[in-house]
Amino acid sequence: MSMENTGWDGFEIGAMLRSFDGPAKDIALTKQEDRNYSKNNSFTASVADWRIIKPVFNKDYCIDCQFCWVYCPDISIISRDKKMLGVDYDHCKGCGICVEVCPTNPKSLLMFPEQKDTEEAIAEWPEKEKKEK
Repeated sequence: MSMENTGWDGFEIGAMLRSFDGPAKDIALTKQEDRNYSKNNSFTASVADWRIIKPVFNKDYCIDCQFCWVYCPDISIISRDKKMLGVDYDHCKGCGICVEVCPTNPKSLLMFPEQKDTEEAIAEWPEKEKKEK
């Protein structure tokens, strides 16, 4: 079965979808925009219209652990030189995995409604929770 131009519902159960066309040597060291993504990877097409909630990044709480970058299934976390820069909203589908894996208190990524302005969301950020002794 040719996978080129196959819709999401056209794949057989258990079909293996490769993220890249050809070899993927040193892929972790290659910038996202320079990678040879396959046509079946969401990086090649915008999925932003699926999203009803979005992750908002607050750099004031980020420790650059890279958990969000590692676990994001759609390569939507923008990181350079192990520094978190933000979220690629063209390719983020709003799954919230980045928020779940964020270890900071409060988290440096939180989910907000799609229409919420970033500055407004950051103004609503929770305070650091105090731990009981």
